[in-house]
Amino acid sequence: MTIHHMRLMLNDQLVEIESNITADKLLQQLNRHQPGTALAVNQVIIPRTDWEKCQLHEGDDILLFQAIAGG
Repeated sequence: MTIHHMRLMLNDQLVEIESNITADKLLQQLNRHQPGTALAVNQVIIPRTDWEKCQLHEGDDILLFQAIAGG
């Protein structure tokens, strides 16, 4: 069975990941699934509750960052 890969940008770095992956799965693979992590795909912030159904695509621009509460 052939695993297909796609390329996308993750925090301004080109990464190659398996196709048909969700944002949730990607974060688990990267060990970035911590509380306070925020995710944007193509400049749109994706709520944590939608990560499991957020399908990633070739060429997506993903930004991962820590959302810091407080002031």
